[in-house]
Amino acid sequence: MRVEDIMRKNVVSIQPATTIGESLLLLKANRIRHLPVIENDMLVGIVSDRDLRDALPSRLLTHDDDDTVLHKPVADIMQKQVITAHPLDFIEDAALQIYEHKIGSLPIVEGSRLVGIVTESDLFSSLIELFGVNKPSSHIEVEVEDRVGMLAEVSQVFREAQVNVTSVIVFPGKNPGKKNLVFRVQTIDPRVVTQLLLQRGFDVIGPTDGGVLL
Repeated sequence: MRVEDIMRKNVVSIQPATTIGESLLLLKANRIRHLPVIENDMLVGIVSDRDLRDALPSRLLTHDDDDTVLHKPVADIMQKQVITAHPLDFIEDAALQIYEHKIGSLPIVEGSRLVGIVTESDLFSSLIELFGVNKPSSHIEVEVEDRVGMLAEVSQVFREAQVNVTSVIVFPGKNPGKKNLVFRVQTIDPRVVTQLLLQRGFDVIGPTDGGVLL
């Protein structure tokens, strides 16, 4: 899945001269947390709800010029080094960008033109759909030797059981030379499959109690 499949195309944006007060109102009205900053149709910065809150005076202290902060332009506080993604990037690469840079959103650009935005919640929702956990299904985890062809061998068992696999995740096992295969399958009773896997000599890690997820 690519970024263009999940990005929000109707992006609420502001200009460098937009005030901090106006930006706060936009965030609240649209229930969003990030505002790309556009100048001459080019992305020049971004501000988050945290940036705006940090710019505000403390409620515990009173100053005569507190209101002047709300009238300052966001150009004074915006992040100018913006981490971006391209519409044709894969969503896992976008997720890695957000994870590595500890940011909450990725403006999506073609050249320097803003065409969309992806937030961490968008990516989280997409990953949930990719893993198939948003639909009635069961979880089956198998530990196998870390060698070529093991995924195909285990998949053959699912074929014999006539159970459809909706997603597969592969990750290193706890034991040396092993890896774990996590299957999400379209059955609410995985016992037939797990018993067949055990008969074929595979080490089934889970489920131990039916593994039904609705």
